Amino acid sequence: MGQLIYTFTVEDTDEIIPKVKEDYGDKALIITNKQIRPKTINRKGIYEVMVAIEESDYQEHLKKMGKSLPPKKSTSDKIALNDGLKNDDEAVVLDISNQSTQAKQNEKKTHLNHNFPKSKINPGLNFDDFKERLSEVSNEISKATGTALPEVNSPNYGKKIESFEKQINKLSDKVNLLVDMMWDDKAEARNNLIIPPEFASIYKQAKESGMLERHLEAIMKATIENMPTAMKTNSEAVQRYFYSLLRNILPCRVESEIKKQKIMMLVGPTGVGKTTTLAKLAFRYAYGDKRYKTGIITLDTYRIGAVEQLFQYAKMMKLPIIDSIEPRDLDEAIKSLNNCEVILVDTIGNSQYDQNKLAKTKEFLTHSNAEIDVNLVISANTKYEDLMEIYKNFSSLGIDTLIITKFDETKVFGNIFSLIYEINTPLSFFSIGQEVPDDIEVANSDFLVRCILEGFNKGKNNE
Repeated sequence: MGQLIYTFTVEDTDEIIPKVKEDYGDKALIITNKQIRPKTINRKGIYEVMVAIEESDYQEHLKKMGKSLPPKKSTSDKIALNDGLKNDDEAVVLDISNQSTQAKQNEKKTHLNHNFPKSKINPGLNFDDFKERLSEVSNEISKATGTALPEVNSPNYGKKIESFEKQINKLSDKVNLLVDMMWDDKAEARNNLIIPPEFASIYKQAKESGMLERHLEAIMKATIENMPTAMKTNSEAVQRYFYSLLRNILPCRVESEIKKQKIMMLVGPTGVGKTTTLAKLAFRYAYGDKRYKTGIITLDTYRIGAVEQLFQYAKMMKLPIIDSIEPRDLDEAIKSLNNCEVILVDTIGNSQYDQNKLAKTKEFLTHSNAEIDVNLVISANTKYEDLMEIYKNFSSLGIDTLIITKFDETKVFGNIFSLIYEINTPLSFFSIGQEVPDDIEVANSDFLVRCILEGFNKGKNNE
């Protein structure tokens, strides 16, 4: 059993999905569709469609339809890779079927099978030492293309080598394209969304990020529909466009110069790092490029250890700190820090389901006449469903921005993207590590998009 590739033609793109489902079943993957004859006044256009399906899935579909598998053709499970060859050259083909070992050995005489060494078709191959490596691949290429090897002493040897390099690069590009297209061939139909080959790589990256399927499909559809036609055939252009689209979806609050007293209250569930984040922010405001007189208020009298830690931080930074036990005391505490340009307020850490503690925090806000900026602190390593539940329950406090922590404790950030996609609340700061006071960054959409699609690497992402 192996992978089967079939092509057919239709006169309208609306016919593609119904025909694929009828002829090949729901498990077939549409690889490409391209127009091979333009539409005119007198005749309809023709579109050529290529589909891939596992032989076992195809047999199961035919069985349901009361049909049998048609006889195999010699090239039914091979993809021609002959772009750039002369008309009288033999096309190089890539065998992608799951053949027996003996069959593969027989095929090797005339075709490149999928055991062709990866180093020979890797796009990152360094051709500086190509002459030394040529002996390794010459026999395989000669057999596959039916061409004689160039004489080393031939005056045209350099040109032939350059031409050969181009053929290898084209072959490797097509191999990579096939890999990206085939990686998800078991997926269910994506609401009639056809992923063009050039979009396959970025689709794979985004899906592996943990982004919700419905969000990914909506963004991919927007990219396919709105991207300039001239850019769609260039996978690098597709990637740049997709990155740009994601950046525009992620709102970040621009930090401007503080001209009147700024009061920031940090709220959120236990364990997300509110107190540590507050200490980082305190140092940033008090000793950063632009220095502000900074004070701290803590409302968290439940966790003795956390309060002592915050007092120790304040002492080390030589900043005033006040603990406020009752809601009616908050305005008095703010008043006593009247000379401070920035006041940071630490709150009770509690579960999003603990309505009593949430109500207690809300009471502080209700009793205060001050203008308080409420920042919900959430951890990047929290799954999407829990993030939505946290936001839903804390939203009664009037969330102004999000602060994301623990970038260094996860490798996937699609959950954060999907949360922001749904709630559209701006980001203000990222806590990217455990070091106090260094590991704090002003929220930046480009930084987060790179984390989503490439993963987090403190040195790399900070470049």
